[in-house]
Amino acid sequence: MPPASDLRFLGKRIVLGVSGSIAAYKAVGLLRALAREGADVTVVMTKSARRFVRPLTFEVLCGHPVATDLFAAHQEMLHLTVPERADVIVIAPATANVLAKCALGLADDLLSTMVLNASCPLILAPAMDGGMWDHPAVKAHAEALRGRGVTVLEPEEGPLASGRVGRGRLVDEGVVLSAIEARLCPRRDWVGQRVLVSAGPTQEAIDPVRFISNRSSGKMGYAVAQAARERGAEVVLVSGPTALEVPPGVEVVPVCTAEEMAKALISRFAWSTVTIMAAAVADFRPKRPSLVKIKKDGASLQKLELEPTDDILEMLSKQKTNQVLVGFAAETEEVILRAKEKLKRKGLDLIVGNNVVAEGSGFGSDTNAAVLVDRVGRVTQLDLLPKRALADRILDALRELVVTSKRRAHPQPYGRT
Repeated sequence: MPPASDLRFLGKRIVLGVSGSIAAYKAVGLLRALAREGADVTVVMTKSARRFVRPLTFEVLCGHPVATDLFAAHQEMLHLTVPERADVIVIAPATANVLAKCALGLADDLLSTMVLNASCPLILAPAMDGGMWDHPAVKAHAEALRGRGVTVLEPEEGPLASGRVGRGRLVDEGVVLSAIEARLCPRRDWVGQRVLVSAGPTQEAIDPVRFISNRSSGKMGYAVAQAARERGAEVVLVSGPTALEVPPGVEVVPVCTAEEMAKALISRFAWSTVTIMAAAVADFRPKRPSLVKIKKDGASLQKLELEPTDDILEMLSKQKTNQVLVGFAAETEEVILRAKEKLKRKGLDLIVGNNVVAEGSGFGSDTNAAVLVDRVGRVTQLDLLPKRALADRILDALRELVVTSKRRAHPQPYGRT
C-alpha cells in the first residue's frame, strides 16, 4: 500500500455510475483502482446494469450499499444527498441512452436524476456497439455535453461484443483515472505559456484521389494539446487529417500537406513559448502530381518520382530565439541512440522517442511507451502509459526547461481572427 501522501484521490468522494453495457464488468476494476487511490466511492447502478453485474459485487468492494432505486423505501432522498456530497460523478460505462438523457436533461431513474441535481464535475466514459458512436444523434449529444463542460471520453476502437470491429469499447481504466485527476486535482502550472502543437499525418497528392501518407492517428499530439490546455496554457493545435475531436479550449488549424503544415507552424512560431512537434510529417512527396485521376487501364504507372519535403523541425530550430522546441522520434530500433542523434542534429530542447513496432506503442494505439532525452543529457524511460498520461509526463519534463528559458517581454502575435 503506497503512503497516504501518494494516494491521488485520498478523501475524495466519487460517485461511480454504472449503466447497462456489456462493459459493466470493467467498472469493477475501475472501482478497485479508485479504492487503491484512496477514494470514497458510492456506486449507482441502472436497472439494465444490474442484469450484467450484481450489486453485491460493488457493495463488497466499496463498503457502501449500492444505490439502485429512485423510490427505495425508508431511504434518504438519494437523488439529492448523494450528488450533494460528491466531488465528481463518473459514469463508466455510459451507454448511448445515458448520453442522450444527460444531454437532454431527462431524469427517469436514480442515476439520471442525480446527474440533473449535481453541481460537481461529470465524466462520461461511453461504451456501445455497432456504429452507434458515429450516429449523428450520439455525436450531437456528446458535443452538447462537452460544450457544457462535461468530460466525454472517446471510446476505443477494436473488437466489440457483437463480433464487429469498430469504435465503441470502454477506454482503459487508466484513461478514466487520468480524467478524474484532471477534474479533481487540476494543475495550473502552465498558465502564461503559449504552446504550439502539431499532430497527425500529412497527405501528399499523387493525383486528385490518391495520396502518400503514414499511419499516424494524431492521438499523441491531441493528448499533449489537451494536457497543456487543462494545465492552463494557451494552445494552438496545427493538425493534419484525423478523425479526432478537438480538445475543449484548444484552437485548431487544419492542414493537409507538409507545405501547409510548415506555413502554419512558421507563421505562429514567434508567438509560442513552447512548440511541440508531434506530427508525422511526410518526408517525401510526388514531384509531379497528376491533375487528373490516373487510370488503371491503358498506360500503367511505371514510376512515381518523389522529392523531399521541407524539414519543418530544422526550419523552426533556425528561427528559434527563446522558444522551447520539442521533437518526436518514431523508431523501430536503437530508440535512445537515434533520439539523441536527432536531438543534437535538430537543435532541440527535448525529444520523445518511441518504438513504433513495440506492443501497445504503435500508430493508432491509445497507449505509448517512450524515452525522454533533454538538452542537458537526461534520459528518462517511461513504461507503457495511456497517451493522455504520457502527455502529462512530457509536460512535467518540460517544466524546468521552460522555466530556465528566457521569456520574451513582447511576444509577437500571429494575427488570429
